[in-house]
Amino acid sequence: MMVKTHDFIEVNYTGKIKDNEAVFDTTDEKIAKDSGIYNPKMGYKSVIICVGERQLIKGLDDQIIGKEVSKKYSFEVEAKDAFGKKDAKLIKLVPTNIFKQQNINHFVGLEVQIDGQYGIIRSINGGRTLVDFNHPLASKDVSYDIEIIRKVDDAKEQLDSLLELTLNLGKAETELKEDEAVIKSKIPEPFQEVITKKILEVVPKIKKVSYK
Repeated sequence: MMVKTHDFIEVNYTGKIKDNEAVFDTTDEKIAKDSGIYNPKMGYKSVIICVGERQLIKGLDDQIIGKEVSKKYSFEVEAKDAFGKKDAKLIKLVPTNIFKQQNINHFVGLEVQIDGQYGIIRSINGGRTLVDFNHPLASKDVSYDIEIIRKVDDAKEQLDSLLELTLNLGKAETELKEDEAVIKSKIPEPFQEVITKKILEVVPKIKKVSYK
């Protein structure tokens, strides 16, 4: 069975920086612990993704199409199709007193959030701090080992995974009544139209969406 755009598939994967084979992301708890990136707040388990919806990086998402279910693959992804090239415009000088006002003991290498943007302090020079807002893996070629476990045909599984990953709603409470999806989680009304459109686009068994 070949993977097509808008197929829902369950996968395990491990991402590495190509230059040094350092693991930066994985669904495998043992690999995370062995690689020193284990985070107890992360749920290490296989994930269900909708192919073509960019729930994985573009270069990986594109290469999955046409591959076979129940097989393992290794892919290389160039920086431009992974986390992008470094953008000089995203390296900014920030007044040091901003950190003092927030009682932040800032130092080189510290991850900070400023105006909703995450960045890393690269240097400190008197009253000015240089913060890099590029993705930490920008300009890095990466590789992925991925296992395509199965194709997911159940509409309820498709709905729940779509809400969790693509729409960043976490664990949503849903119910399926024949061809109608009932979403019981509280979702702001302005987002409901966008969510409904996406569900109807990629889950063919669902013809109607309602909110409670």
